[in-house]
Amino acid sequence: MNRIEEKFNELRKQQKTAYITYITAGDPSIEQTEKLVYAMEDAGSDIIEIGIPFSDPLADGPVIQDAALRALTNGVTISKIMNCVVNIRKNTNIPLLYLVYFNTILNYGVKEFVLKCVEVGIDGLIIPDLPLEERDEIIEYINEYNIALIPLVAPTSKERIKDVINGCSGFVYCVSSLGVTGTRHDFYSGIEEYLEDVKKQSNLPIAIGFGISDKSKVERFSKIVDGVIVGSAIVRVVEKTNGDVEAVKDKIRDIFGIG
Repeated sequence: MNRIEEKFNELRKQQKTAYITYITAGDPSIEQTEKLVYAMEDAGSDIIEIGIPFSDPLADGPVIQDAALRALTNGVTISKIMNCVVNIRKNTNIPLLYLVYFNTILNYGVKEFVLKCVEVGIDGLIIPDLPLEERDEIIEYINEYNIALIPLVAPTSKERIKDVINGCSGFVYCVSSLGVTGTRHDFYSGIEEYLEDVKKQSNLPIAIGFGISDKSKVERFSKIVDGVIVGSAIVRVVEKTNGDVEAVKDKIRDIFGIG
């Protein structure tokens, strides 16, 4: 059992929803990324996703695309991100995930990347562009070293849901709508039925992301999922305030109704 499973078990006993938050590593700087992780935990985050910047992030909307571009322009590298996590692990035991595109892993070396994640203290990976049919290349290392591979399912997954979830762990990342990340007013029209369908086909906790940007949306989905994921709304604050930790704390507390 790794930190992700432990956290969901702990929250389930308390009948609480997991608050999962996201930032892009290296935006506005790798030094500030470390401070932001501490701020996000202090504000009430239960699990934190750290996005590894990529030049062609197909699942990300404009806000996170721009953050990735800023980070890459600032010279962030995998090595710097890994070192940042080493520093973070000296001060917190909060579950940490990487959201990373598979080409980044391939360039680093699949086994080498997983081993490095274990070494620095990463608990799970979300790989948006990893097709089900190509998982074998990484799944053996994931399972051997107890890193969670977080599956993504979408409203269009339907009959493939069970196959997508099979062999994964941690939680199921349920995409709320058709399209990329970002704040939105409308979700997939049959979202409640879709989430219930995912629940029926998985023993893992389910969390919903893409477009969760305010307290009303958190309250709506907290009743039917185990976790809610907030990304773009936080990244936008990071951009507007140059990574001001108090502004980020205030935003997270406002979205999750922590006060």
